[in-house]
Amino acid sequence: MNETIARKLKMLPDSPGCYLMKEQGKIIYVGKAVNLKNRVRSYFHGRDHTPKVAAMISHIEDFDIMLCRTNLEALILECNLIKLHKPYYNILLKDDKHYPYIRIDLKEPYPRVTLARRQVNDGAKYFGPYIGATAVREVLEALRKLFPLRTCKHVLPLKTPKRPCMNYEIGKCLGPCGGKCTEEEYDAIVQRVIQFLGGKYQDVTAGIERDMKAAAAQLQFEKAAQLRDQLRDIEGLMQRQQAIQTSGVEQDVFALAQDDLDAMAQVLYIRNGHILGGDNFALPREGKEDPGEVLLDFIIQFYDGDRRPAREVLCPSLPGDIIGPDLEEWLRQKRGSACTLTIPQRGDKRALTLLAEKNARDALEKRNAKKQIQEERTIGAAEELGRLLGLPHTPRRIEGYDISNTQGLLNVASMVVFIDGAPAPKEYRHYRIKSFEGANDFASMNEVLGRRFRRCFAEDEKDRWPLPDLVLIDGGPEQLAFAREAMLAAGADVPMFGLAKRLEEIFLPDQETSILLDHHSPVLHLIQRIRDEAHRFAITYHRSLRGKAHTHSALEDIPGIGPSRRRALLQYFKSVKAVREASEEELSKVSGMNAPAVKAVYAWAHPEEGKQGSLPPD
Repeated sequence: MNETIARKLKMLPDSPGCYLMKEQGKIIYVGKAVNLKNRVRSYFHGRDHTPKVAAMISHIEDFDIMLCRTNLEALILECNLIKLHKPYYNILLKDDKHYPYIRIDLKEPYPRVTLARRQVNDGAKYFGPYIGATAVREVLEALRKLFPLRTCKHVLPLKTPKRPCMNYEIGKCLGPCGGKCTEEEYDAIVQRVIQFLGGKYQDVTAGIERDMKAAAAQLQFEKAAQLRDQLRDIEGLMQRQQAIQTSGVEQDVFALAQDDLDAMAQVLYIRNGHILGGDNFALPREGKEDPGEVLLDFIIQFYDGDRRPAREVLCPSLPGDIIGPDLEEWLRQKRGSACTLTIPQRGDKRALTLLAEKNARDALEKRNAKKQIQEERTIGAAEELGRLLGLPHTPRRIEGYDISNTQGLLNVASMVVFIDGAPAPKEYRHYRIKSFEGANDFASMNEVLGRRFRRCFAEDEKDRWPLPDLVLIDGGPEQLAFAREAMLAAGADVPMFGLAKRLEEIFLPDQETSILLDHHSPVLHLIQRIRDEAHRFAITYHRSLRGKAHTHSALEDIPGIGPSRRRALLQYFKSVKAVREASEEELSKVSGMNAPAVKAVYAWAHPEEGKQGSLPPD
């Protein structure tokens, strides 16, 4: 603790507010407190800190405070400060998605069912949120199969009815644009859709069953059969829904799972007694923090945006110093209507929080397993590769090289870089072979490696490239020998090996015996990924050059004539042939052409005159 911190600690007030921890003037943590004096002092006078807090305290050089009148003001201010400064030690919710809704504007004549990215107070009915646009489209597709509402964007009613589209012909629209239905008939279908989206399936099915029996009684068997199929589809959709409660409740259920390092927050969305979906969010470095504090910070960030809280918010715990009504009042403000915050201890609501916790644990375990597999394929494979090649340390930066050409034309090479076993695309480079023409992979590899390693010793420090820890050459002993010769000539000596594709053999310099690895080995898979990425990058560059060569214009060969003048010449003369046949006077009429440009184009079009003019007199 330095003098500045010690002095400020003595002056802390007994007031709610926010505190901003700083290192070298940069805010590294933002917190809130019911009592700033007690809360901030606890960081510097307490001892039983979690690893994350202990690490943060070791970096604190100064702090500032911002006083508030109420706990609710402190809560909102903390949220705004976190969004503004994005401190390293705060939970930063990186999810910026806008969960979609289904929208029905009842003020619109013959309303449509549409997708909306945000819920706004415009008088329309909104249903959701749904977890991703795919879920919304599935619901919309189901609705269009069940209910014949229009999907067109016509402003109805039309002054002159038009012929309905194909949707009317196949029974997926009532055809209001053609006057095929009344507004009352259409509104009856809209009300069924609203009931259906609101979870009142029984009312919908009862109405359809009534209409089906009435149609059958009137001998309208085709209509009755359509209603029967519609009823079957709705019942099938109902069976796929997981009902949690019978009452039409609207709830957001939060829970948290932690391990020794990270945490996973889970949200379940329940609308009208049905789980519409769930989402999970990884919270790095929060594994040993107080779960109530972590969950509170997550909830505040989760709703600080376009998300609208449900009628009831459930969570398993909150910090002891947080007054529930303050957070509940904030949630009401975000919702714009009544909202209840509940920490259930028993019953159905407690079962929901336990279900959310189960999902959070499952998501955390899957994330850790995926992370472990990823590490085995990247860092772990790099470590094993270093041991296999007898290197003194794990190769962090591995570079791979490949050559590409078409029968010696457009000879190019690629350099790809893997850092800690993962691709680093910003470090990739490609080369045009300059020293010769034709197909010679050995000489090409020699040139490329020489050019690359000479960059390690550039005179200007800012032009220097870092030395790799290991180099992979796509090829056998011959390519490896040429590459190593170029590297040594440039003044570098880096471990290098080759990979021959036929048997996936590994070749080391000055060793006749190759190394064969198990085809399921993570090390071989890493080497293959580097080799394949180098091949892909080289081929992509070669194809781009080949495409440019095929679309090359003869006008591009004229020195001093850029794209604008080439375009002007073609617009004026319509063809390259006409440009060649033009006189200097005609060329001068083209927009943007000055005297030097005219002479350059004329000289290009009449090379024989230039040669004759250069001959010495007899």
